[in-house]
Amino acid sequence: MSNFEAQKNKFRTQSGFIAALDQSGGSTPKALKLYGIAENTYSGDAQMMDLIHQMRTRIITSPAFNGDRVLAAILFEATMDRDVDGRPTADYLWNVKQVVPILKIDKGLENEANGVQLMKPMPQLEALLAKAKSKGIFGTKERSVIKQANAAGIQAVVDQQFEVAKQVVAAGLVPIIEPEVDIHCPDKAGAEKLLVEALRKALNALPVGQLVMLKLTLPEVDNAFAEFVKHPNVLKVVALSGGYSRADANLKLARQNGMVASFSRALTEGLTAQQSDAEFNQALDQSIQSIFDASKT
Repeated sequence: MSNFEAQKNKFRTQSGFIAALDQSGGSTPKALKLYGIAENTYSGDAQMMDLIHQMRTRIITSPAFNGDRVLAAILFEATMDRDVDGRPTADYLWNVKQVVPILKIDKGLENEANGVQLMKPMPQLEALLAKAKSKGIFGTKERSVIKQANAAGIQAVVDQQFEVAKQVVAAGLVPIIEPEVDIHCPDKAGAEKLLVEALRKALNALPVGQLVMLKLTLPEVDNAFAEFVKHPNVLKVVALSGGYSRADANLKLARQNGMVASFSRALTEGLTAQQSDAEFNQALDQSIQSIFDASKT
């Protein structure tokens, strides 16, 4: 069995969740600050990226972090291009930890229009996908944001997401489509209803056997996305924490049947650079276990 088939099988048969370790340039200072590293203690992007890689390496190499509870990890491009413990990150994740490597490919968001933020253009996408495939990456993640229950805006988000997804599938990878509904959206339930309708149409138009994953905000109406868990073209439906605390995100997630976590900030909540390795590993273990338990419903 190829690595790709083994990884696909892991998603289909094993309990667990996706660790989102893909903070990019814009969100890195905030992630470092929460980790206990203030902005005035480093200078320049290079030093900042070195520090975030050290944080990610500490998580990935921790004995608490392995394929028993973690299905996959989403990486920023710079993380994919670096090493962990002397091995390329994707190789280390799969061959040492049995964690499936996934790559964030979007280049950030456009300004809001029609109540949504579409993804910025990705002119180098084909080359990036080829590089990702060569490095042993299984799939990709691409994020848009929905801020209002605006049917035209939501349709534009879904159209763009599936257009990118087709390119990802053509490159031999599995796309994670992420149309995030902002948790502060004034009519979040209404936006989610419109999103379900647009996603249903797009999924039903996919060719037989073409697989995607969906990464969605924890919904206002429990099991609003249940139909997608059973959809033949959907490998996995995963939830983003979206700014909820880990405790709140876990409570909400536990009520969604068949949906598993893909948490970023909620996963690393409570981890700091100042902790000893024993303290860090214990805190990470507790975080992973709580998210794992919430994902098993």
